[in-house]
Amino acid sequence: MEEGTLKSPRHPTGTAPAPGAAPAARCDYGDADPFQWDTREDCEVRQILDRIGDKWSLLVIALLDVSTLRFTELRREIDGISQRMLTVTLRQLERDGLVKRTVHPVVPPRVEYQLTPMGRTLHTTINALVVWTEEHQNQIAAAREEYDRRAATAL
Repeated sequence: MEEGTLKSPRHPTGTAPAPGAAPAARCDYGDADPFQWDTREDCEVRQILDRIGDKWSLLVIALLDVSTLRFTELRREIDGISQRMLTVTLRQLERDGLVKRTVHPVVPPRVEYQLTPMGRTLHTTINALVVWTEEHQNQIAAAREEYDRRAATAL
């Protein structure tokens, strides 16, 4: 680990703070403790959060919450997603038990995707995230403009 790297609450190894730096204090986060799950890459909770939190998964889950859709319908609704990325995203969501894939025995084959009952439980969480984003989008745009203006004058 590099000098100045602090110890993780879940990892006993690490380095002390950089010379002259104050030791890191452990804050009391109450019920919202950000260290309630392990931050390591191989942590199961982190892997699940990475999956359901990526932009394509969020869009797929939101669309499938409204109705059962075919692959081509999903691709048409999600601007900018490639066929390969949609395939990978759907497979991962299916593997995690969030999406059900149904192949109908007709010619040509008809494949539909729908949320599983567990996948449907994400609706409230995703909806809250969307609502928060809509409520704060102007503030975020203003903060970005301010940051970009400061960054441009710092050069």
